[in-house]
Amino acid sequence: MAGGEGTRLRPLTANLPKPLLPVVNRPIMEHVLRLLKRHGFDETVVTVQFLASMIRTYFGAGDELGMHLSYATETTPLGTAGSVKNAEDALRDEAFLVISGDALTDIDLTDLVAFHRRQGALVTVALKSVPDPLEFGIVITGEDGRIQRFLEKPTWGQVFSDTVNTGIYVMEPEVLAHVPPGEAVDWSGDVFPRLVEAGAPVFGYVAAGYWEDVGTIASFLRAQADVLNRQVDVEIDGFEVSPGVWVGEDAEVHPDAILKGPLVVGDYSKVEAGAELREFTVLGSNVLVKSGAFLHRAIVQDNALIGPQTNLRGCVIGKSTDVLRAARIEEGAVIGDECVVREEAFVSHDVKVYPFKTIEAGAVVNTSVIWESRGQRSLFGPRGVSGLINAEITPELVVRIAGAYATTLKKGATVTTARDGSRAARALKRAVISALTAGAINIRDLEVSPMPVTRFDVRSSNAAGGIMVRTAPGDPERIDILFLDADGDDLSPAAQRKLDRVFSRQDFRRAFPGEIGDLRFPARTLDLYIQDLLDRVDTTGLAEADLKIVVDPSGGSASLVLPTLLGRLGVDVLTVNGRVDEIIPAHSAADDLRATDRLGALVASSGAAFGVRFDHVGERIAIVDERGDLIDDRALLVFLDLVAAENRGAEVALPVTTTRVADQVTHFHGLTVRRTSLSAAALTRVAREEGVVFAADGRGGFVVGEFAPAIDGLAAFVKLLTLVARTRLTLSAIDARIPSIAILRRSVPTPWAAKGTVMRRIVESVDPDAGQTLDTTDGVRIVSPDGSWVLVLPDPSEAVTHLWAEGADLSEAHQLLRHWAEVVEAP
Repeated sequence: MAGGEGTRLRPLTANLPKPLLPVVNRPIMEHVLRLLKRHGFDETVVTVQFLASMIRTYFGAGDELGMHLSYATETTPLGTAGSVKNAEDALRDEAFLVISGDALTDIDLTDLVAFHRRQGALVTVALKSVPDPLEFGIVITGEDGRIQRFLEKPTWGQVFSDTVNTGIYVMEPEVLAHVPPGEAVDWSGDVFPRLVEAGAPVFGYVAAGYWEDVGTIASFLRAQADVLNRQVDVEIDGFEVSPGVWVGEDAEVHPDAILKGPLVVGDYSKVEAGAELREFTVLGSNVLVKSGAFLHRAIVQDNALIGPQTNLRGCVIGKSTDVLRAARIEEGAVIGDECVVREEAFVSHDVKVYPFKTIEAGAVVNTSVIWESRGQRSLFGPRGVSGLINAEITPELVVRIAGAYATTLKKGATVTTARDGSRAARALKRAVISALTAGAINIRDLEVSPMPVTRFDVRSSNAAGGIMVRTAPGDPERIDILFLDADGDDLSPAAQRKLDRVFSRQDFRRAFPGEIGDLRFPARTLDLYIQDLLDRVDTTGLAEADLKIVVDPSGGSASLVLPTLLGRLGVDVLTVNGRVDEIIPAHSAADDLRATDRLGALVASSGAAFGVRFDHVGERIAIVDERGDLIDDRALLVFLDLVAAENRGAEVALPVTTTRVADQVTHFHGLTVRRTSLSAAALTRVAREEGVVFAADGRGGFVVGEFAPAIDGLAAFVKLLTLVARTRLTLSAIDARIPSIAILRRSVPTPWAAKGTVMRRIVESVDPDAGQTLDTTDGVRIVSPDGSWVLVLPDPSEAVTHLWAEGADLSEAHQLLRHWAEVVEAP
């Protein structure tokens, strides 16, 4: 019997029939079928009604279990007896057993049938003693086992026994004559009492085995624990690697992970170092548990992601759900399928979150989330569409996003696509190309390409836009998908909102067969890019300078351009990591720091003028001076000093977080600083304006105005090379003459609902009488008369507020930061 809806188990049964709920990674009904097979029942009729097709699809004809399954479908619920009557054609010939497909048991069915035959019974009811009989039908039997009385769902005042009806029956075919066809009829409430009253041989068999009606979240959790404690005789998939610890096929558990059984790690799951799994935890298949996560009595279903520093206790996590960094989920809480619980969210005890919902970062959820979605405001973040590989960003999601992008363009338009050298980017770009061509968009595929070359190809061709897929800088587990407009710039906020709306509506355009887009591979893009760069950037003095430099393309796509480019420049070069490596983009920030140290050692030992390390898409650079020291956050000021010396009277564009020392450097050379917001789009927009010769974002991104209004590590490298060639100073000497800076940064958790209040409170806290002024270029920047300043900026995609502070020294900066952080955190 597998037709029940399991309403008390929602949201687990919101889109899954109750018999398919997994108990230790196998559906309850599969455990029941395996029990039947062990006791010789190989002909089975399954009565189905709610989400019947899912049950048929999962079990089929029963071949994998060595059984023969057939199905009897109810168009409307017919009750426990009516559903069996509906299958009467298969039950006419001999005695049959009725058993629930959603109760976990190991009752001895062979002995039950033998008892039935010994008693010559018409019906035998399997009974079980339970401590709390309120939810079950109570049964009284005589000394010979004959049933004398039934009582369904009693109150405590009506409890006269602890022996309850398990819903397991052995019946002779004649009993079906007592069930009217096509009506909703119940065995214990309608048929059995009438049979007992008529004196029919209805017997009760008190079973000694295990039986649990998995009808509530509490019983669902209890059943998992009972299986792990071996209180019920069912099979557990996997290998028992230590007492009570079962690990499935191809699962990966780091030696430094802490496992305290009994527990199960499902097939293909991964548990990272530092994660802790405690008693009665069950991981489904393909689950990823990140370092620092803590799980105790947690049930995590297939394809879920459990992020770092998360805390899960006595809860259930549905399929394909992501629980992100430092989220906490309490006892009895249930998160449905395909949900996202964002960073530092708190889901209180017994809260139910229904499928396809998003809990925003930092949210405290004390009531169930059924209809609304407390979710992410936009598809786009600071780095385009970004998320965890194969968790937040899956091929299915990429197809939908690219399909939405295609829908925003005209049929027959052309889009440039490119990627970095990583395997993840390669797989996801294929999904992008499939969706675009299916949406009647032609493709110019650059395959592996630096970001600057991709932007160049978009703006210099007839492309209506571009898509770049890359591993996120410094985070090997995240992927970024960047969307470009026809000028090669990041999509404007308005274009992002348009794409977001199409994606949300899922209203994607599909091409007719004759409109499927074309796929081309342009041959000379790299050569055209190099030629255009050398035509536009002044390289005078470079040939005479006789410079030696060290270049590290980081195994990224810049290595495809640098050999030809350096050959045209005629510079003495030592190159390391000069080939595309699909592994290097997945390196961590610590790996990058070690690589920069090695670069510095090579520069110092070889007598080079400086060294440059590119990121893996050739967009940003790190600069090492002639002594081998990383210039780090002062690289902007050194580069700015070199540019300013040759461009008196011009303008430069810098973000609002840039140190006030930049104003001193430019003022010395007669330049003007234009402050922009932190977004790359805002920086490049200002860089397009006449008279702006240089821009930088303070994170290794530089805009060379004479070439293109875009962040371009390759152009920045050529510009730096020519500037150093024409100056008589070393980079360390330039750095030494620039004043020291004292900037500190801090991020304060801020619930989404409080962000507006926080910013209003910041503005109200400004003291004009003390000479404080406001700059609202991006966020709120409070400037004091002595030049010290604080910037307060709400994060667009996380529940935090960022603060920057600059003072005359670090002590003053710290005081400013502490004061304004207290304003942000005020209740």
